[in-house]
Amino acid sequence: MTDYVHPEPGMSLQVPDREKATRFLIIRPSAIGDVVMALPMAAVIKEALPDASVMWLAEPYVADFLRAQPHVDEVVVWPKSRWKDLGRSWRFGALVREVSAFHRMLQRCRIDVALDAQGLLRSRILAALSRARRRIGFASKEPGRFLMTEVISKGPRTRTIGTEYEHMVRFLGLLRNGFPMGLNIPEDAAQRADRLLTAALGTRPYVIFAPFTTRPQKHWIAQRWARCAEKISEERRLPVVLLGGAGDGESAAHLAGLAPSIVNLVGQTSLLESAALLQRARLVIGVDTGLTHMAVAMKRPTVAIFGATCPYLKTRSDRALVLYKPLPCSPCRRRPTCKNTFPCMAAIHDNEVMAAARRLLDGSAEP
Repeated sequence: MTDYVHPEPGMSLQVPDREKATRFLIIRPSAIGDVVMALPMAAVIKEALPDASVMWLAEPYVADFLRAQPHVDEVVVWPKSRWKDLGRSWRFGALVREVSAFHRMLQRCRIDVALDAQGLLRSRILAALSRARRRIGFASKEPGRFLMTEVISKGPRTRTIGTEYEHMVRFLGLLRNGFPMGLNIPEDAAQRADRLLTAALGTRPYVIFAPFTTRPQKHWIAQRWARCAEKISEERRLPVVLLGGAGDGESAAHLAGLAPSIVNLVGQTSLLESAALLQRARLVIGVDTGLTHMAVAMKRPTVAIFGATCPYLKTRSDRALVLYKPLPCSPCRRRPTCKNTFPCMAAIHDNEVMAAARRLLDGSAEP
């Protein structure tokens, strides 16, 4: 294994046999926000190598979203939940057969370069199963470095959205004209979103709230969401549409009950339909969740509320504002030390969120 680190400024990376690589596999299986931030990797590869084929290995719930993206030629669906179920039920023979079949399928793809854009043991195993002659991944504390042919750093800590993924394609020598954030929304998904929206709101403009994640340390206070919804309704005559996944239903019902101006569409949209609704919104306010990152990538006016995690401060967009008040313990990520009080999120008040919202709605979001 060769271990690479970020080069000194001005140093160029020489990557052997780049021209011979025609089949790429990007491994970023889940977490829609990270998938969105990594998505420009496919566009960068295609711009530098127009004849290349870009495959993406993903869990089933992200597959349709990725199939709609023009620079992704094929989606390899990884049945992670199925494998976990087989392991938990001690059906190891069936698990071995399914892993072997997946391994053979990846081999038939004849992948030249596997890019592990996650840096976990399981993503390194998936890269190894591909039998790609080059398997490049991020350095991390996870085991399995020996499964990779090259391990690289995540690059300089610039706090820019997608910077680690940009660093990976820069390491490959493929970066030409920047790292273009953006999403493609198929017409059929846009039409389905329009029908849902028309039934709920008619043709009125609207604001979207994206308050839900799987980790409580990333949540903002429900009463503050409600106050912001009411202020937006009173000041701008704009209804607030609540978006989220099927598992957010109980929290969404509670929040919608606190503010009459909220229209609750949680659990009623696919990822692509949610993207279509985000694309048409006058404003998006959200926490560190996939919908917020989708809005930022599409350069929609967005207020991002970060606390326990801080994925970026620079958004590559002059229409997005990040609110973040770091404490000595920030960012704690998955190991909060505050006994679930989350003072980093509590430090951000609704008047600050509303001030940022007004700037964006008035078209004055430049830093």
